[in-house]
Amino acid sequence: MSRFLDTWLPWFADLLDLGGPILVMILLIASVIWSLLFERLYFLLLVYPQQLIVARDAWRRRRNRTSWFAQQHRNDLLSTLGSGLLGRFSFISTLIKVCPLLGLLGTVLGMLEVFDALAATGSNNPRSMAAGVSKATVSTLAGMVVAIVGLLFYTLLERRASQEKGRLDGYFESTPES
Repeated sequence: MSRFLDTWLPWFADLLDLGGPILVMILLIASVIWSLLFERLYFLLLVYPQQLIVARDAWRRRRNRTSWFAQQHRNDLLSTLGSGLLGRFSFISTLIKVCPLLGLLGTVLGMLEVFDALAATGSNNPRSMAAGVSKATVSTLAGMVVAIVGLLFYTLLERRASQEKGRLDGYFESTPES
């Protein structure tokens, strides 16, 4: 893997060297966040409309929409569609909240390297402290960037899903259509 990075993406390999192992963890979490966000976007744009059409057709085919059994069927349809809309958002939110904390952990580890270099050399040689400072700043920056951009897209998708969930009740009237 490192040979691939050195050959095709040398800047990325240098960035990983600067940020240390915490940066690798942040990038892995970022890839999970983005894959889940794209899955939610795919669901909202392509899968959910089809599920809504199928559920509305099933509801419209019912002759009796006012009985207790009909209301239980309606509640089941609403619950199934609503849980599909809001699924995975809490997990995405948790991953977004973890990124700045990992960046902070990278800062602490980087500063520990700086203090270790100071103790080992006995002087304030900037070259000996550079690796720790870069590890501290790069991991903090990466954690914050992933969290901010992820939070922006998370908010847009979650708001859209919540609006759709709010509209669900109106799609399934209790009275038969004339």
